[in-house]
Amino acid sequence: MSDHTAYIIGVDIGTSSTKSIVRGMDGKILAVFQQPYATHHPQPTYSEQDPDVILAAVKAGIREVVARVGAAPAAISFSSAMHSILAVNSEGVPLTPLMIWADNRSESYALALRNTPEGQLIYRQTGTPVHAMSPLCKIMWLREQQPSLFAATAQFPGIKEYIFHHFFSNYIIDHSIASATGLFDIHTLQWCAPALAAAGITAAQLPQPVPANHIIKGLHADIATELGIPANTPFVIGGSDGCLAQLGSGAMDQGHATLTIGTSGAVRMAGQQPLTDAHARLFTYLLTDDVYITGGATNNGGVVLQWLVRDFLQKPLSALNDLVKEALLTDPGRLLCLPYLLGERAPVWNSHASAAFIGIQPQHTSAHFTRAVLEGICFALYSIKTALSETAGPVHKISVSGGFTSSPGWIQLLADIFGQDMYLQEESDASALGAIILAARTLGWPEPDSGTPEPEAVFKPDVSKFEGYQEKYRRFLKVYQQLEFLS
Repeated sequence: MSDHTAYIIGVDIGTSSTKSIVRGMDGKILAVFQQPYATHHPQPTYSEQDPDVILAAVKAGIREVVARVGAAPAAISFSSAMHSILAVNSEGVPLTPLMIWADNRSESYALALRNTPEGQLIYRQTGTPVHAMSPLCKIMWLREQQPSLFAATAQFPGIKEYIFHHFFSNYIIDHSIASATGLFDIHTLQWCAPALAAAGITAAQLPQPVPANHIIKGLHADIATELGIPANTPFVIGGSDGCLAQLGSGAMDQGHATLTIGTSGAVRMAGQQPLTDAHARLFTYLLTDDVYITGGATNNGGVVLQWLVRDFLQKPLSALNDLVKEALLTDPGRLLCLPYLLGERAPVWNSHASAAFIGIQPQHTSAHFTRAVLEGICFALYSIKTALSETAGPVHKISVSGGFTSSPGWIQLLADIFGQDMYLQEESDASALGAIILAARTLGWPEPDSGTPEPEAVFKPDVSKFEGYQEKYRRFLKVYQQLEFLS
């Protein structure tokens, strides 16, 4: 590449990997690098990662793409998974592994707080449902279960804050990530006093909140050398993966929702107001200080299919795509799947929820079970979309993305169940792209694209199937309500 190439690096710190993407001023993607890492489950309900392994992946990604381009970046901007937390001492040394969003060890604390007046006030002020995913509840667990460690903790950063401290020796957190902690008041943009009291910590033990377009310079000289960039390279702190995916997908207009299915899944929509749902079914996080993202996430996306193939059907994961194709040619009839293999977040927020098959008959084959799982995941997402419509207004357009989009039949199934067109987005790295767009605007770069990106394809619903799915969805809800008390 030319030494005069103007480009931005978008770093997306995900649950299973970190991806670094280079985009030039003209909008062209110049390089991509992905570094995977593992999640550990040392006990039931625990989901942990090594923060230094992720730090190394971030550094490797930046170093690799800079070397490929052969010139220094104009800026580096960050997207990160939400809800992670670890404890560090006064010298920044981790006292715990990184607890990620899937860690449910604090569920009893979340249940005890959620429906109290205090818990309801915290939800209204923070926009984050009281659930085991949130750093609020994880800190409550640490205080009670590991009191000596809790007493030795100087700071409670998430993964991006830990990395920025390593780079700059400052603990800062963007408003977007902060708004997903359950500890941040989305109305005042300050740490939430009732949440701090519930956690038993002070604001001084949390990073300093800054806007998503905040720029920091002064990278440590040794790290600058390691990464192959100047020490004065601007770092844009960025935001959360979910909020930046909305920006990267071009879904910023009212009524335009995004639907993603990867390991988990989500339905989201942008707005200008810090909405909270009367039934506490949805989150509201900040993208920037005048843009809010309202929606809900399910724990159970592609991970349920992987379990079905590997553990239930006992087939190699390489058979998954063929099983899905075969399943979409079958009719499971009244066979119904509740897909809550990992408990559930939106809209039920029930860590105890469990998966179930209902209506099994002798004629049901692996294809029928696979189709029931596909439908169950779609029904779970439809329930989030229903809550979103009731809270944030009608959903007029849905853009879909994520690993599931490699199956056109699954997208068509979603269209039939929702009774709406599904717009397939060509951009598969929406979070990293959102981080780059945010940085480009911060630097004052001209927008390389105008308006919403054109969809790669549009999947229209078969209206003759919609009513039948509505009846099956009503049964889905009824079965969950009946089984809820047994979980």
